[in-house]
Amino acid sequence: MKKGVIIITVIINSLFFNLYAQQNQNVAIIGFYNLENLFDTEDDPLKNDEEFLPNGANQWTDERYQTKLNTLSRVIADMGKDQGGVVVLGVSEIENRRVLEDLCATKRLSPLNFGVAHHDSPDLRGVDVAFIYRKDRFEFLGEFWYPLITENPRFITRDQYVIKGVLDKTDTMYFIVNHYPSKRGGEKRSAPYRIAAANLTRHIVDSLYSIDPMAKVIIMGDFNDGPTSKCIVDNLKTIGKTADVKPGCIFNPMWKMYKNGIGSYPYRDTWELIDQIMLTYALMTKTPNHYHYKSAEVFQQSYMVTPTGSYAGYPMRTYAGGVYQAGYSDHFPVLITLQK
Repeated sequence: MKKGVIIITVIINSLFFNLYAQQNQNVAIIGFYNLENLFDTEDDPLKNDEEFLPNGANQWTDERYQTKLNTLSRVIADMGKDQGGVVVLGVSEIENRRVLEDLCATKRLSPLNFGVAHHDSPDLRGVDVAFIYRKDRFEFLGEFWYPLITENPRFITRDQYVIKGVLDKTDTMYFIVNHYPSKRGGEKRSAPYRIAAANLTRHIVDSLYSIDPMAKVIIMGDFNDGPTSKCIVDNLKTIGKTADVKPGCIFNPMWKMYKNGIGSYPYRDTWELIDQIMLTYALMTKTPNHYHYKSAEVFQQSYMVTPTGSYAGYPMRTYAGGVYQAGYSDHFPVLITLQK
């Protein structure tokens, strides 16, 4: 009798988990996260990493590096975990491929079987943009990268990185991850560089549209400008209202969130939404057995927030005011949900 009960229980559990897996195949969580200076502890003579060395200004020891990996892995493992977890995650401010491989090998992320897509950019700070993706749900097909060329030959920044793949064996998609130039030097001086970056992103999207007018493209990144800024609206040519989205458009779901006072990054006591995810027209249309856009959010858990002091309510950073905090990042990640 007991043997029969055990067999029935195993069958029921198997059916339950199979059903759960099938349900998760109908939802895909896509995200972006600025990891805030994820550097290893080894000196790279080709990169400006002196600050993040054991004898550097931040006293960046292996212990602190491992703590950073573990804290970030906690956030990534929690992203959309009730809906199968994040499937494709764009990241910025990483030193190299190795740090992402170390991140994916942590105790929390190792069972999720993430693959790494990385391109080494010429950024003078030595930070890159990259992707991690669930190998069981995203088939990696290829990669492209585009350098940002401006009228100032001395200006060097991160390349814009594109990967192509198939999501859950049904949707061929392109992902573009960006980290636009910062506002260092002031708005007037720095704005032309972000405008040039937006023009480049738009060129990439239009090139994909020329191949396929229904190309499914997701643009993500730290844009160092909000959803209503000139470079995002006029140069990238984004639309903030779903009713206005037409073929050839780029929809920016962060526009409405920003209008409602939601932010991902605090600056001088003001919340800015510089971390954004945008989508092309094809992902705004419902087609049987294919993915379409459902919702967007800034992902925030209580453990990611500084609880007290002058930075209370802000993201708990690795360093704050030059003091080691053993935190996560100075940005909150952003997510979108796709649904069949």
